[in-house]
Amino acid sequence: MSSAGPDVDAIVIGAGAIGLACAHALASSGLDVCVVERHGRVGSEISSRNSGVIHAGIHGAMGTLKSEACIAGRRRLYEWCAKRGVPHRQTGKLIVARDDEVEALEALAARAEQKGLCVDRVGATQLARDEPLLRAAAALEVTESGVVDAHAFVESLRRAALDEGAQVVLGHAVTGLSRRGGLWRVDMSGETSTTRWVVNAAGLAADMVAELAGVDVDARGWRVHPWKGDYFRIDGGRPEHALVYPMPGGGGLGVHLTRDMSGRLLAGPDANPGDGYAVDEKKREVFVEAVRRYWPSVQADAFSADFAGIRPKLRADGCWADFVVEQDPPGLIHLIGIESPGLTASLALAALVQRMVA
Repeated sequence: MSSAGPDVDAIVIGAGAIGLACAHALASSGLDVCVVERHGRVGSEISSRNSGVIHAGIHGAMGTLKSEACIAGRRRLYEWCAKRGVPHRQTGKLIVARDDEVEALEALAARAEQKGLCVDRVGATQLARDEPLLRAAAALEVTESGVVDAHAFVESLRRAALDEGAQVVLGHAVTGLSRRGGLWRVDMSGETSTTRWVVNAAGLAADMVAELAGVDVDARGWRVHPWKGDYFRIDGGRPEHALVYPMPGGGGLGVHLTRDMSGRLLAGPDANPGDGYAVDEKKREVFVEAVRRYWPSVQADAFSADFAGIRPKLRADGCWADFVVEQDPPGLIHLIGIESPGLTASLALAALVQRMVA
């Protein structure tokens, strides 16, 4: 460790959307920043394996970090994409409810209005006229939702961080974290660097990075539980809305429909504990049944396996848990359990980290 001071002001572990957004925010504050990523390219895990939905922030209790960061991040994301030419569309989202879900849908609408979101209630008659393929007792249209090219967004974050002077080092896994004399020593792939600040944005490995620094993640409730979600592509006819969601449940937002920026119609994800990126073809009938709950005429042979993603949940049962953004010990900021809507919230979470470092 050099007496002249640290090698850099901040080391960000993880080059997904969260890590790169943090790197850009810190570098734009005048800090010397280095991002280290264990894989050979940026955004290769959570950031590139999702629906690409820009969430409005309708789900989640008011006052939680997950909800507030989603709402603030969504505004920042639309502005970012418009300014930097990242492909995106504000499409709106339709949430459909069966007879026994109408009361819960109304509660969801009331919560959305408390958050200042623009929502329209849609009755069965109007839904049948506007969306003849869909069947539901009632629906809620959420204006602020949209879709983004997640790969292009991550790449724009990488370029922006580099433009602010940050370094992005790929293929370097962090193997050790220790603090001495007010500085952090970061061991990675046979190399060592010193820094004042470490930002743990390691996604699926964020709990393991915390453990390298001596944090008892089980005592803190920070153990990451991987939950896999498969996606199937649907060919042929499609609803008018680009985003169609059932009422949430079962550890996620349900098997929903997303028309991505390339025009593909995707069904998914489901939510099951486990990892691995191979899509189980045997799930076809499960997906068909899930979609037929609100699109009864969809044909089974229109479904084909597409891709899978893994979410870093903080509860083994997959139920809701708030984002963790905390400093422990001094100089080490953790972002743990950043699942959906993490992509939407990324710029707001980066602004929070920037304030913590200031």
